[in-house]
Order: sequence, then C-alpha cells, then structure tokens
Amino acid sequence: MTLPADLPNTATTFFPDGFLGVLMLDTQFPRPEGDIGHPSAFGVPTRRCVIAGAWPEKIVQSGHGLRKGRVVTPILQLVRRLENDGAKAITTSCGFLVLLQKEMQAQVKIPVITSSLLQLPALLTQHPKVGVLTISSRKLGVEHLRAAGVPRERMADVVVQGVDAKCEFATAILGNRAAMNLEQAAADVLAAAIALKQRAPGLQCLVLECTNMAPYRVEIEAATNMKTWALVDDERLTRPWRVNSLDA
Repeated sequence: MTLPADLPNTATTFFPDGFLGVLMLDTQFPRPEGDIGHPSAFGVPTRRCVIAGAWPEKIVQSGHGLRKGRVVTPILQLVRRLENDGAKAITTSCGFLVLLQKEMQAQVKIPVITSSLLQLPALLTQHPKVGVLTISSRKLGVEHLRAAGVPRERMADVVVQGVDAKCEFATAILGNRAAMNLEQAAADVLAAAIALKQRAPGLQCLVLECTNMAPYRVEIEAATNMKTWALVDDERLTRPWRVNSLDA
C-alpha cells in the first residue's frame, strides 16, 4: 500500500491478533522504562507511529494553538491507517491530544483513548477531589478537562499542578532535546507531586497527564501516599487481548 505523501512511514510487523496503535509525537528525548515510548509499556503487541513534525511545543497547547500547528489532518489519517492495518485500539503519547478525542474516535470503530485524563470522570465518582500532574499547568485548561468528560459542576474538584516550567523535565521534553538528566527529571516530577499534596492534603489519587511521568510513579506514591493513574492503566486499551485470553 502506498502512503499519502504527508503520512510518515509505519512499521510493517504483522500481528495475527492485532496490535495497539500508539501515535507518537516527533521526539528525540530519552524514554526510560515506564514511559509510553518504551517497548515494555503496555505488555501487548504494539505499533508506534511517529506523527512527523508533531513536536511537543506544537501539541502542548490550547485548542487554538493545536490547530495552528497543522497536525490534525495527519493525525486523523494515521488513525484510519492504523485501523486498516489491524489495530484493536489506539492511543497517543501526549495527554494534551485529549482535545482531539471526539474527532479521532469518529474516524474509526475501534476504541481510541487519547489521554490519561479520560480516567477523570470515573475517578470523580469515587473521590471528592482528584489531582492532575501535568507538564504545563499554564497550557492545560478547562477545555482539556471538558474534552476528557469532566462535568462542569465537578471542574473545581480537579486540582491541577504543573512542574516548574524551567526545570530539566519540562525544558528537555518541551524543547525536544536529545539528552535529559533522568535523575534530575525524576526529582522535578516528584517535587511537583509533593507541592500538589501540600496544596491539597486530602487528595488520594493523582492522574499523570504527561506520559513521560509514569517512570517516576513509584517514587511519587511513596512520597505523597497518593495512588497514581497513568495512561497505561486504562483497561480499554488492552481489553481486546484480555478478552481473547479468556476465550482461549
């Protein structure tokens, strides 16, 4: 099959039981174990496709800013291509793409889970307040939470905390640097989680908006006594393989 000129090439590995399609931003920073870009992230057959030109600074935006980056059409094309190639579910490597949740899901019949933020509505039925740790609290707004399905009347019950905009974690990822001090990045994410807990001591659970924060969740839970929720915890992404294993 010949790809349209504006579509990046994708892996051609054949998975007889289908695969989980992961739309990856166009990045070069390190991806340690736990990161969605690491091969062990999901434990099911996975195909990762890079959205050419979708650098972090283009995606970590408001809805208006995201559309200015001219990445929406290539993303929707890739979604359709992944389904045609045998994907059983599709996700992305950036929580800010929750803004395209409805558009991406409308393209295909398989489940599309763009962001860990989509777990917020269910968590809010179980907890009076839920925390969100993000790479940019300045850019993550009400429109992202509404796109994730948070009811208007519960908006104040979502407590958002960002990492320091000048820290190693934020500058390496948003700047798309080839190198990142992982030890310092871990300290940066942990510091933000602790700051959130100090702001809202009653918080019991924390959604990690940024898929690059998952490698540090053990440290976060130990330091804050909050249970973390990452994109990899969304059971809708791996349900096709769990159902097949039960049938077997």
